[in-house]
Amino acid sequence: MMAAHRDNRLLAIGCVLAAVGFASTQDAVVKSMSGSYSAYETVMFRCVGSMPILAVLLWRSGATLATPLLGRVLLRSIILCSAYFAFVLAIAAMPIANAVAIYFTMPFFVAGLAGPLLGERVRIHRWLAIIAGFVGVIVMVRPGVGVFEPASLFALYSAFGYAWGQMMGRPIAREVKPAVIANWQNLVYLGVAVVLAMIFNLFDFSGITHKSLVFLSRPWVWPTAFDAAVLFANGFLAAFGMFLFVSAYKFAESNFVAPFEYSSMIWAVGYGLLLFGDFPDGFTWMGAAVVVAAGITMIWRDRQLDRAVAQSP
Repeated sequence: MMAAHRDNRLLAIGCVLAAVGFASTQDAVVKSMSGSYSAYETVMFRCVGSMPILAVLLWRSGATLATPLLGRVLLRSIILCSAYFAFVLAIAAMPIANAVAIYFTMPFFVAGLAGPLLGERVRIHRWLAIIAGFVGVIVMVRPGVGVFEPASLFALYSAFGYAWGQMMGRPIAREVKPAVIANWQNLVYLGVAVVLAMIFNLFDFSGITHKSLVFLSRPWVWPTAFDAAVLFANGFLAAFGMFLFVSAYKFAESNFVAPFEYSSMIWAVGYGLLLFGDFPDGFTWMGAAVVVAAGITMIWRDRQLDRAVAQSP
């Protein structure tokens, strides 16, 4: 089993790198559309585009949407939905690379939430990594100075929300098939987007000026044929990305796979330069370096301690 596990590590790397590429491309598409369409509209097209693929995955799994844990599945989906909306609102007002760099705090939220949510003992090196990670965030966000962008708080909440959802997902996934969870998650995203569409089209929010909130509250605009095709394609990216992320963590242990998710910074910088003319400043690079270093150190130390426990008599 161990030999087969090692043999699959290369495949796990390929899956996670491809998944990160799909997710980053999806983010770039949403940011490029944020000046013309609303956040709820991009999410609605994404959800509809994802449905055929997710339906096939559900059919292949031999499961149905019925589950005795539906309440927990829906609560987790709502939390993840709020985190996703927070992230797209962040990238509407700030460079993708900056938002992604702040999002890198997600592993530290996972480490911090493991105790209260899962009853796990949080090791001291994890607390040190959490502190170091948030120092990196302070360097990037620089609260209290003229360059502070309030949208960075959306990115920070997004990291927290995804961490919370991931913690909830661990016990749920032991009893509910991933295809069932993914389909309900997609349906919740669609439902929330429809509710937001009704709110922001029935009431006047024209006085809002901040880019993030304008992206959220803009009235419905029917997309051109090309834009509609791109927005639907975003759904395919989301579905395949979800499948590849699950596969990556199936083919290798999580503490091996997780560091490769930091490759999203390369995509974010590349898309920022090519599509939007954005390039992270020195403070963003410094803060991101601290966050990444703290995250990799935490994962490396976890592997060391887990290996020592496994080898002990």
